[in-house]
Amino acid sequence: MDLIPKPDQVVSAAGNVAHTLLYGGLADLRPMPRTLIDDGELREVYHYRPAKDVEETGDPVLLVTPLAAPALCFDLRRDCSLVEHLVTQGRPTYLVEYGQVSFKNRALGVEHWVDEVLPEAIRTVHEHSGGRGVHLVGWSLGGIFALLVAADRQDLPIASLTVIGSPVDVTKVPLVAPVRPLLNLTQGTGAITRAYRVLGGVPTPLVNWAFTAASAQKVVTKPLAVLTHLDDTDYLAQMEAVTRFMSNMTAYPGRTFGQLYHRFVKGNALAKGRMPLGDRTVDLADITVPVLVFAGNTDGIAPLPAVRAVVPLLTGSREVRFEIVPGGHLGMLTGRAARGTTWTVIDEWVAQWSGQAPVKAARKAPAKKAAPAKKTAAAKKATAPKKTAAAKKAPARKAPARKAASAGTIGSNPTRRYGSAGSRSLGR
Repeated sequence: MDLIPKPDQVVSAAGNVAHTLLYGGLADLRPMPRTLIDDGELREVYHYRPAKDVEETGDPVLLVTPLAAPALCFDLRRDCSLVEHLVTQGRPTYLVEYGQVSFKNRALGVEHWVDEVLPEAIRTVHEHSGGRGVHLVGWSLGGIFALLVAADRQDLPIASLTVIGSPVDVTKVPLVAPVRPLLNLTQGTGAITRAYRVLGGVPTPLVNWAFTAASAQKVVTKPLAVLTHLDDTDYLAQMEAVTRFMSNMTAYPGRTFGQLYHRFVKGNALAKGRMPLGDRTVDLADITVPVLVFAGNTDGIAPLPAVRAVVPLLTGSREVRFEIVPGGHLGMLTGRAARGTTWTVIDEWVAQWSGQAPVKAARKAPAKKAAPAKKTAAAKKATAPKKTAAAKKAPARKAPARKAASAGTIGSNPTRRYGSAGSRSLGR
């Protein structure tokens, strides 16, 4: 909206204000229709119903929700919903979420999600879709969970893995870096540790406060942004949907938060690619499926260097692709620009790795085993999947050669349909 508004801007602004006052808002917040197909302790697996006059075809996509954040992240509002985008294309679309966390769940750790929730959801989707390979799409902590499961359970029918805004090296997160020395002084006996043990976790109001604090600048400038965009219906609708998302945060289970706090924030466990989990150590180098990694160019929660740190750790993956897209932590997933950036790349990636025979999934999880000895270089070479002709036939592999660009350069890839992000494809 101009400093001196034009007549048409005044009319649009007046219409938006009137519609908000009369109907309570501008955004279409209707959720996409879905059906519960499986559930368990802090596990709900949904199948989104096919769009009218659209036939479901192809491999299924399973959207992996992070802890504390609602599944609204994938279905923010109509016309700006990754779920709606996938469903209207005819892509079989599923989602796993966790419901409300309570005090009784305080003893559950990360193992619950890596050993039970996500593997069971993958098997359910595999069976419900007719035995097809499952493409995992995880945002934030959901991406971390997906990485750990793919590394730990090669028997699961995972066709590909997409990780969106998942920080692996937390020393490169500006919000965390200044306080890490203080956290290390406590050696596990500080106020934070005592608090989550007493409370049984991190309560919802504190989660809301933390997410708001991470976006403090946007919160402060929100009134001015509204005034300067009064004539932009789509902009105002997006702000309304994001506000609803932030007001629907959920709690963290106590033991899970303790593990995240000590292993990720204080210990930076995944920066070297290995993390102790239960009675074994999970190594990201054991991931063999193709991995697509997204970083947002203005993401303050999971900045570019923190996300990109996972790329050199995925040495066993068939192919690793790194993409820089416009937006902050939520915006890169479901912002207005994501419709022509992140979603387009996901479409290409899933299409590239669809139709391949998945590993047959066993209904019962194998017995837990002790942490295996680290594979030798010769063993890894013998067991690593070879590049086949099928991989070369994928559309993305046929792109004409182009000059290498710095991974941190915005707008460095002219072949993309967007100009505000850089991208890099890393073949293994």
